[in-house]
Amino acid sequence: MLTKEYRIPMPISVSEYKIGQLYMIAKHSNEQSAEGEGVEVVANDPHEDPQHGPGQYTEKRIYLFSRLPQWIRSLIPKIFYITEKAWNYYPHTTTEYTCSFLPRFIINVETCYEDNAGTNDNALNLNEGQLSAREVDFIDIAYDDISPKHYKAEEDLKTWKSEITGRGPLAQDWMKSDFQPMMCSYKVVSVCFEVWGLQTKVEDYVHRAIREILLVGHRQAVAWLDQWLNMTEKDVRKYESEMHTVTNEKVLYQPTVVASPISSPVDADQPEVATPTRRSWFSWS
Repeated sequence: MLTKEYRIPMPISVSEYKIGQLYMIAKHSNEQSAEGEGVEVVANDPHEDPQHGPGQYTEKRIYLFSRLPQWIRSLIPKIFYITEKAWNYYPHTTTEYTCSFLPRFIINVETCYEDNAGTNDNALNLNEGQLSAREVDFIDIAYDDISPKHYKAEEDLKTWKSEITGRGPLAQDWMKSDFQPMMCSYKVVSVCFEVWGLQTKVEDYVHRAIREILLVGHRQAVAWLDQWLNMTEKDVRKYESEMHTVTNEKVLYQPTVVASPISSPVDADQPEVATPTRRSWFSWS
């Protein structure tokens, strides 16, 4: 098992991010989804926890076969998805990722948010063994390298400026400055893939992918600040529900090949017509 603690400072407050987190996840999931691949929302319900109080439980299926390296694709079925289960008791969340095709694969993520620049050395109350095993990785949402396929000029925080708040652009040393407001997303991520000969390679690959997702998602949360800052929780829940519907339609879209009911020598060599239909994942099982 490979454990890393990602610390992601952002120029917003924890109270503001309660709305921003929901907006970013809904919009980001929709942007990253395409026909047949992406994020399908299975459940999104209120949940009560005896320790953390009221919160929200979500369950999603993440379809990403074509985005995997060839050496991983050779090991798994083409009809492949990862199940995400998340319990959000803001400012604390717990997330679990599993795959029915790979029973020895699991990712656990513990998250908390604090109003600081990542200066708390044990924000998630890890024990001595966990502290010694983890690797701390600061993510700079403005200056860390980002994949060209994810780069958008309007999301470049080196040039971004919020019209509503006046925040931005972010200078080179913004994380070490007295920039206010400032919060940090602390994420302890444990990746376990217990398959002999592949464990280290897969766990390293998954962490690289997770880091890129965290970098993109958190810089988008800040770049989209003016879109969500004045939303109420009721507003963002409505937006979230609308985005879930749109995203599910994209992910569950499947073209069905329908042959013409009447054939003739004239049209015998014509291609069959693909008629779009939407099919639930459960119809495949």
